[in-house]
Amino acid sequence: MLEDTIAAISTPIGGGGIGIIRISGPEAIKITEKIFKPAVQSNWREKKFKLVYGQVVEPGTQKIIDEVLLGVMPAPYSYTREDVVEINCHGGPAPLRKVLEKVLQGGARLAEPGEFTKRAFLNGRLDLARAEAIIDIIRATTDDALQLAVNQLSGALSLKLEQVQAELLNIVALVEAAIDFPEDEVEEYSDKKISDRLEKLLREIENLLAGAEAGKIYREGIRTVIVGKPNVGKSSLLNVLLREKRAIVTDVPGTTRDIIEEVLNLGGVPVVLMDTAGIRETKDAVEKIGVERTRATIEMADLVLVVLDAAGGIDREDEEILSLVGNKRGVMVLNKIDVNAHMNTATRDKTRNLLPGWPMVEISALQEQGIRELENTVVELVTGGRVITGEGVMVTNVRHKNQLVKAREHLSEAIAAIQGGLTPELVAIDVRGAWEAMGEINGSIITEDIVDKIFADFCIGK
Repeated sequence: MLEDTIAAISTPIGGGGIGIIRISGPEAIKITEKIFKPAVQSNWREKKFKLVYGQVVEPGTQKIIDEVLLGVMPAPYSYTREDVVEINCHGGPAPLRKVLEKVLQGGARLAEPGEFTKRAFLNGRLDLARAEAIIDIIRATTDDALQLAVNQLSGALSLKLEQVQAELLNIVALVEAAIDFPEDEVEEYSDKKISDRLEKLLREIENLLAGAEAGKIYREGIRTVIVGKPNVGKSSLLNVLLREKRAIVTDVPGTTRDIIEEVLNLGGVPVVLMDTAGIRETKDAVEKIGVERTRATIEMADLVLVVLDAAGGIDREDEEILSLVGNKRGVMVLNKIDVNAHMNTATRDKTRNLLPGWPMVEISALQEQGIRELENTVVELVTGGRVITGEGVMVTNVRHKNQLVKAREHLSEAIAAIQGGLTPELVAIDVRGAWEAMGEINGSIITEDIVDKIFADFCIGK
């Protein structure tokens, strides 16, 4: 248990019905006692769960600051496993700021980003993988992203990691026993048995890594840029995908001058959709800046939707745009099929050959034809067809993925060492390395610097 008491505003700053000041630590109740006046006299300080109605007042003058509900959660049955008090104020900036000021004057210190969750980890309530799931829940923008985070918070990933770690530790023990007692026959030890067990663990790690890219997309979203020459229907496509008139649509080329960015839920995948200025040679200074920003946005994008004009056919400008995105992955979107529904097969084949391997979808943004097919194509392309379900484990965190890659490398080295007839000492080094790599995911083996870095990404008050 840590010795100091921390406090912070745990709800977003701004107008709202309720705002919460969270206090955690050994002095939480004592500090609150200095500023809280219950509406009805009661033994609210007693360490039992309770919700008490009253007022926050100025110490000494008893001037009322706000009317509040006080939640008392004694250790160890709280979020941090410390004594926790939550003061439910009115949600305006002024009362929250004033109440927090009195709490800090009473002896608490302002919490660092993520410090409440960090204390939950240090006090053994959560392992590190489950603690990181909390920030994923806060940031989730789709139901599927939320489901992934909830699965991780419930311990699905942690349980799998513990099972793999336990098996690795058993193997380390067997190998080291064979090293320490070379003249004795160690039960269950043979090169083949150890190799078989390591290969089984390697397959389990490979299975976790197989879904890591899709998991990362569900967690972080995918930056998708819409590009094409002016007046090809990029803004119309953005509007129909968003189901709202977000971008200005006219017959005048060059209407979009800057990057328009919106978040879209496509089949549960968070898509950061960016409409861009049409790419063309122009003397207009403002439009020229827009074109340059489009080029920069293409470089940053994870996925590109190249919009082409089915009515006008493919020209030199289109080919130049396609040459800019050849090193990306994306979809060719053949728009305006309502104008030219009978584009000949040769033109279609020529278009496909410009970016071989890219799927091509024919749509009419104006008539909203082919939009569902386009959405399904994007989801299939970015997830590889991997579907989120309420069960199972999917790795979503880049840090977790990197540690699994390290574990895979160590296991591969250990198996190669056995097959190459190397000494058990060398095998043990790599098996232990895999065990340590796994331990850095759930925090069973981790340095203070890494812990501090992880929780620094959290918001203050969580």
